[in-house]
Amino acid sequence: MANTRFAWEDNIRKVVPYTPGEQPKKNNIIKLNTNENPYPPAPGVVDVIKNFDCDSLRKYPDPTVGNLVHAIAEVYDVKDEEVFVGVGSDDVLAMAFMTCFNSDKPILFPDITYSFYDVWAELLRIPYETQALDENFHIIPEDYMKENGGVIFPNPNAPTGVLMSLENIEKIIAANRDVVVIVDEAYIDFGGESARGLINKYDNLLVVQTFSKSRSMAGMRIGFILGNEKIIKYINDVKYSFNSYTMNRVAIESGVASVTDTGYFNECVNKVIKTREWTKERLKERGFIFEDSKSNFIFAKSDKISGEKLFEELKKRDIYVRHFSKPERINDYLRISIGTDAEMKKFVETLDCILENN
Repeated sequence: MANTRFAWEDNIRKVVPYTPGEQPKKNNIIKLNTNENPYPPAPGVVDVIKNFDCDSLRKYPDPTVGNLVHAIAEVYDVKDEEVFVGVGSDDVLAMAFMTCFNSDKPILFPDITYSFYDVWAELLRIPYETQALDENFHIIPEDYMKENGGVIFPNPNAPTGVLMSLENIEKIIAANRDVVVIVDEAYIDFGGESARGLINKYDNLLVVQTFSKSRSMAGMRIGFILGNEKIIKYINDVKYSFNSYTMNRVAIESGVASVTDTGYFNECVNKVIKTREWTKERLKERGFIFEDSKSNFIFAKSDKISGEKLFEELKKRDIYVRHFSKPERINDYLRISIGTDAEMKKFVETLDCILENN
């Protein structure tokens, strides 16, 4: 039966899917593998959920996501028409791919980056070319100054955590005025300068952000795009042609409560940054090699043990980090999300135990 060929398979689109980080079904673990925020969402989010009118769930949500769009626009000092909201940044990026990348020319993105980009390109049959990072995992701006069908890259990049200067980002945008440039800022709040200030200068720029990392709402799935209102309209047209009611009522109200609490947001981000810097120092003391991270994770390798072995040894001790076996260039690196102070201290203590017995 396993070898039986079905005729209908000739008409099936076959893709190699994105592999998400492991979600262990265990208690009492230290989970540092999916870049989740270790702190709870804003208190107002809890109030929304506790007091939510469940009877309203029998009605469709607002397809325009108007309240959340307006709240984001006010916080980021843009017009409502310059905001698109979707179900996590993966959803809004997919909508942007469908809307903006329709040339016969290849889109460009880094060879070591968020591994969903090539999956979407394959799924949507968008030609693409990857551009190699330099020996220190930095994006080379000049590699994106050639004929193409669009450009996308994260800033800071993932999984490397390396931040590109706003000056170099602007060089890439200015060199590609005939296509759309997407800057994926999932981790920008942890130490970088956003490119959103350039959207009024460049009508071909889209800036993507998410509530999953700095706003502790990975489980709620909220992402958004800031950009020229004409492109935002085109993306909404695609959304309404695909699924009008993408965001549920609970998520909309929770998103408003989260984005408007800037005090709590800043407090959480600063705690993560402080713990990240402490962890960097501890890793340096133990001979780990890494580029400076401006995200909520560190991409590092040991000079004493292979990445795969260290990954497995940590996992045996119920500490989960992320290991990428491909490309070969990064197979000795681990991506270590920043947890609470207590979690990172336990992580370092466990490292010492593993390294001493290696």
